Amino acid sequence: MARNRLAMGLFFLVMAAVFLLGVSWVVMSLWNWLLPSLFGWPSLGLAQAAGLLVLCRLLFGGFMGRGGMHWRRRFAERWEQMSPEERERFRSGMRRRCGGSAKVSGQDGADASGPAAAT
Repeated sequence: MARNRLAMGLFFLVMAAVFLLGVSWVVMSLWNWLLPSLFGWPSLGLAQAAGLLVLCRLLFGGFMGRGGMHWRRRFAERWEQMSPEERERFRSGMRRRCGGSAKVSGQDGADASGPAAAT
């Protein structure tokens, strides 16, 4: 049983490395095809392309998969638990901070920019 688990782990490790190399090659090819001729930037090697992928993932996506949208669900849960007065206080605070003027519509005072409209 442990041998099978080790083999599966090794298989997934090798497949992840092959995937990383393949995606890095695509990034390297696109970079070297477009950016040196358009902007005069230097060409990339395979290791630099992999580093660029990791850097972009850290800056823009994180390493936890598609977990970046959990905030929307948490906010919707909080929104549902707010009283109408709390919702209006939240809206007025956001208008004051962001300088917007959201129009209020609906019977319960929910506007089109609330989390219910976003989900």
